[in-house]
Amino acid sequence: MPLEPTANLAVAAASVRPARIVPWRLILCLLTALILIGAGPSARALTANGFRLGNHGASGVRIVIEVDRPTTFKVDAVNGPPRLIVDLPVTDFQLPQWIPNAPKLAKGFRFGRFDTSRSRLVVDMTRPFRVVQSFMLPPTDGGHVFRIVIDVEDVRDMPATGSPGGPPVAALTPPDRHDDAPAVQGEAKTPLPHTPVQPKPRKKPLVVIDPGHGGVDPGTAGVNGVDEKILTLKMGLELRRTLLATGRYRVAMTRDKDVYVPLRDRLKIARQKGGDLFISLHADSIANPATRGLSVYTLSDKSSDAEAAKLAANENQADILAGADLSYQDPIVAGILLELSQRGTMNASIDFADRLVQELGKVTNLLRRTRRFAGFVVLKSPEIPSVLIELGYLSNRDDARHLTETNHRARLCNAILKGVDHHFGFTN
Repeated sequence: MPLEPTANLAVAAASVRPARIVPWRLILCLLTALILIGAGPSARALTANGFRLGNHGASGVRIVIEVDRPTTFKVDAVNGPPRLIVDLPVTDFQLPQWIPNAPKLAKGFRFGRFDTSRSRLVVDMTRPFRVVQSFMLPPTDGGHVFRIVIDVEDVRDMPATGSPGGPPVAALTPPDRHDDAPAVQGEAKTPLPHTPVQPKPRKKPLVVIDPGHGGVDPGTAGVNGVDEKILTLKMGLELRRTLLATGRYRVAMTRDKDVYVPLRDRLKIARQKGGDLFISLHADSIANPATRGLSVYTLSDKSSDAEAAKLAANENQADILAGADLSYQDPIVAGILLELSQRGTMNASIDFADRLVQELGKVTNLLRRTRRFAGFVVLKSPEIPSVLIELGYLSNRDDARHLTETNHRARLCNAILKGVDHHFGFTN
């Protein structure tokens, strides 16, 4: 049957109200929202959206963390170097990077996901200290903000050795009270009742190492004839040994031999094993043989530059080149996943990447713009902080030669270890 003339279609469109078409993205967003609402408070992350520091007493500091509901928490004082550690359930931190006019006893703070079931806030202190008390206060004036209050004081004669301090505390359902906890100098308010919580044995953090490429996917070829897949596997195995030798970590690998593993299977491995940190290892190649140096990537939907975008596109095509079936992937669902789930994880990834650059810059040449970001598939885990390290350029003779040297890879492994230690709070 021939199509109607364009003019007739225009008349029809003007006289008949078109049916409204609901985009699939909107439908999926609404379904996701309904699921989150139906799940109730127990299924969502705790939100921390306020943080205050202030002088308290003659030589003390009051720390206040504002959260959206009562919660359990654990406080430790560690003095090697001095720092206050606050462990919380999985938390969405919406905090500033620093507090102006902070007390002299506190010099900085950091926060992020510690493992699959905990988040951690660390306050770096300038001198040895002890925890005086910690408690939770209910909202005031009909508000909805609960406050975790921690009082610490300077103990100048405390030996600088790692020793825990401060008992575990659990928030109970708050009684009808209206105490306040301003982070200012003054007398402490009466805390809510609390009961000790017997801490569960803690598992060592699990670091997932992802040697890039493998099997039918060789990656880039070096000017010295060595394939990227061989170098990344060697580096991955050596990094595993370095981490395990400390006794502080468990380690899993997405591959420990020369086999092909699809990109999204690498993510699946990390998530199924309950990874707490994901490190993907690669080596780059470029037309200009003079370009050299290591770089560190984190996830972003916008690339830091054209070169980063091209690199991510090439890496993300690895499955296609290896003959994998990608027909099951849904780009709309993937987009929603990134929008709804990765905000807190990306902050932790960025902090870890920045520390890696600091440590790796002490032992190897760095690319001029070392910290980069792009849409790598392997970095898209919603709950595991993830980085991708480009160990160097195999198109550069110096980088290619160094990456085949055991001593050079050992220096890289030790530098990465320092970054991992810092991420999990194991600092010297």
